[in-house]
Amino acid sequence: MCQKLISNLIKRYPIIPQFIKFALIGFMNFFIDIAVLNLEMFLSGKSSGVYYTFFKAVSFLCAVIFSYFFNKYWAFQDRKKTEQAKQFSQFLFVSIIGMIINVITASTIVNYIAPQIKFITLSGKLWGNLGAVGGSAIGLIWNFIGYKFWVFKK
Repeated sequence: MCQKLISNLIKRYPIIPQFIKFALIGFMNFFIDIAVLNLEMFLSGKSSGVYYTFFKAVSFLCAVIFSYFFNKYWAFQDRKKTEQAKQFSQFLFVSIIGMIINVITASTIVNYIAPQIKFITLSGKLWGNLGAVGGSAIGLIWNFIGYKFWVFKK
């Protein structure tokens, strides 16, 4: 029963498996992002302010490079060999806008929201990770729309 329902949903809405693949790649990207971010915070001893914003941008860019190849060949199954430079430029454009959305959201959580919440005592590093979760969630929506309907459109 459940398997048949899922099969019918996939046939009716082929975007569902594509979004699931995109989301799985997004989770892998998130772990790359978090690992690099935590390494930067650990090595520097800094976890807020302009340092955090810079670290978050670098960690995000590391994840985006991984993301291009997995999204192109697995999620969106784009095998075109023509206009790859143009396509990568479009991917980079969407990703940079996504990065700006991601970093602004994360930095707002860490630098403006966290200091206002006095009744919850969390370490700077934990707030840094919560900021990263918020930034990634908002950026996910933008990136899927941009990749699906512009970069890898068929």
